[in-house]
Amino acid sequence: MLTMNYSNNEIIDNLNTKFEDADTLQILDYFLKTYNTKIAFASSLGAEDQVITEMMAGINPNARIFTLDTGRTFPESYELIEKTNARYKINIQIFFPEREQVEKMVNKNGVNLFYESIENRKQCCHIRKIEPLKRALQGLDVWISGLRRSQSVTRTDIKIVEWDQGNGLIKINPLINWTEKQVWDYIKEKNIPYNKLHDKGFPSIGCQPCTRAIEPGEDVRAGRWWWEHPDLKECGLHVKSV
Repeated sequence: MLTMNYSNNEIIDNLNTKFEDADTLQILDYFLKTYNTKIAFASSLGAEDQVITEMMAGINPNARIFTLDTGRTFPESYELIEKTNARYKINIQIFFPEREQVEKMVNKNGVNLFYESIENRKQCCHIRKIEPLKRALQGLDVWISGLRRSQSVTRTDIKIVEWDQGNGLIKINPLINWTEKQVWDYIKEKNIPYNKLHDKGFPSIGCQPCTRAIEPGEDVRAGRWWWEHPDLKECGLHVKSV
């Protein structure tokens, strides 16, 4: 993977300037063609991710897309993987957590350890999400995410192009300026398959125990780790980068 230095900082700044007024298709087209086999999309199978998948399939149906199966995934998410693969004639890769790590954690702290403390929850996220992500990103120079600024108070300062220090590579967020309405308008326009949990009050979908439907007027991320303070609601997959 790449090593961040002054010249990389300059590259990141130049790329952000280059794509400041570009649309999502232009951003994806540039990075997919420039980095070819050294780029992949980490899909969480959310509405935003389905938009990116549709765009990527149009640019290069062989572009690599992967998702993380934490072992506590909703049945609706599995159904969406199958529908998406069939619709775009692609094969979304699935990465699982290491069995021994999960067994050790659960046998020591319990099946629902994440309710006991933030430390326990972060440990669970690390084993079930972060470690598999690191394996999925091995050998890459760039990874794509579906983050939007308006999703959460923890995401208001993200940029189109960032340096992911933890994983040692470039990260791009081609939908950062999209509103929720834009996402759903695009899904309806293109008839894109989406997770049916969205129709049941789940704007954000993660693991089954840690995600609930939200109430009218609640923040879109209110259903994720709802027992925690909003400023702490990140699993560690998307750490603040430069």
